[in-house]
Amino acid sequence: MLQRYFGSMAGRLFLFLLIGVMGSASIALGMANVRRQADLRRIRLERLTERVQDFMSLVNSAPAPLRAELIARGVTGLRPASGEEKIEKADTELTRSLNSHLGAGIRAEFAVPWSCFPRGAERRVYTTLDCRLISATLADGSAINVVLVTPLGDNFDLPGLDPVFLSILAIGVGGLTFFAARMAAAPLNDLSRAARALGGDLNRLPLLERGPQEVRDALRAFNAMQVKLRDHLIERTHILASITHDLQTPLTRLRLKIEKVSDVALRSRLIDDLDRMQGLIRQGLDFSRGNQTQEPFVPLVLDSLLESVVHDAADAGCTVALLERSGCDVEVRPQALQRCLANLLENAIKHGGSAEVSARQVNGVAEVRIRDHGPGIPPDQLEAVFEPFVRLGATLLHTTTGVGLGLTIARQLAQKNDAELLLANHPDGGLEACLTLRRGVVPGTGTAAAADLTPA
Repeated sequence: MLQRYFGSMAGRLFLFLLIGVMGSASIALGMANVRRQADLRRIRLERLTERVQDFMSLVNSAPAPLRAELIARGVTGLRPASGEEKIEKADTELTRSLNSHLGAGIRAEFAVPWSCFPRGAERRVYTTLDCRLISATLADGSAINVVLVTPLGDNFDLPGLDPVFLSILAIGVGGLTFFAARMAAAPLNDLSRAARALGGDLNRLPLLERGPQEVRDALRAFNAMQVKLRDHLIERTHILASITHDLQTPLTRLRLKIEKVSDVALRSRLIDDLDRMQGLIRQGLDFSRGNQTQEPFVPLVLDSLLESVVHDAADAGCTVALLERSGCDVEVRPQALQRCLANLLENAIKHGGSAEVSARQVNGVAEVRIRDHGPGIPPDQLEAVFEPFVRLGATLLHTTTGVGLGLTIARQLAQKNDAELLLANHPDGGLEACLTLRRGVVPGTGTAAAADLTPA
């Protein structure tokens, strides 16, 4: 499921946005922290420079008798060096800053913290302080060494990552990028669903043109294509309907003339040819009209429809039986489903002599099975028979009647009902057609009415 999501446009947008935003935010925070640490270092250096500068100014301006007393008292936080300080390294930054403010001749060096305190001082104090040895020359030319002790402040390592902060950042960024990806991909998802459903319903509502300009252009082109396809199909149906209507008169005249043929055998063959021609015209028109239905989906008692179709076939003298009922309601286009079932029954009776109908509800779908007792179909031909004008030979189906559109129209009408139609050879012999209905399948409540199947 995750692989499917991240393989989609929404998943990839989400991943790219999440990585990009998180990476950018992390880099920006890191740079801001580095800048903050640099500013803190600069401010600390300026304060240390000011302390030493104030000390030097005070000592240089004091009279000679008072100067020694000021140095001994450690005014402004500086005190005389004891000579036991252990030098660690030079403090080049402070040295450069002091020289720029006080002139050359001043040197600052880091000393080991414990060497700057009396031997009895607690050792834990050393870990919290910095010690610097400042060497300078006073205005009268005398040298002076003082110790500058400050709180530890030169360790400017980046702080550890806060789990709470990272969690808030991840949740916020993840939520925003997820919804942004969904919003960006939603119009394309609508377009893909509409493209898949276009073959089953050319009269569906046009897509709402939303999203970025490129997506709106694609949606607009799709809507225009749907209109052109619908207009083309309507035009084709009108042409076929006109041809069918215009052929009725000459076919009627031809039949009247054939009835006058004195040769009985010849007359019978001519009438059979004429009936086939009329059947071809009728089924061709039905096939053309398959995509023209304006019928809406309505709740329907499936068993009521099956009983109606079975009774109609039985009244016509066919051997047909309803063996099992589903006990469920479905959402279908009643006229289209009735024609689909009638075509399947007609095909079963024509090629198998009889038909058995059963229905049941399985895993939230309704299955209608129509089985005959004929010879069946070779497995490699089970899909081919759904193609227009495909007819199997007499050795397989014991007949060559029909024009090869019955199963084509049945599948077309099944797709109109968002259903799936498959053929399979039954283990006990014969062919079985399985019609799977998925839309609005609920246990029978008695509230769904039997649809009016009177042809419009």
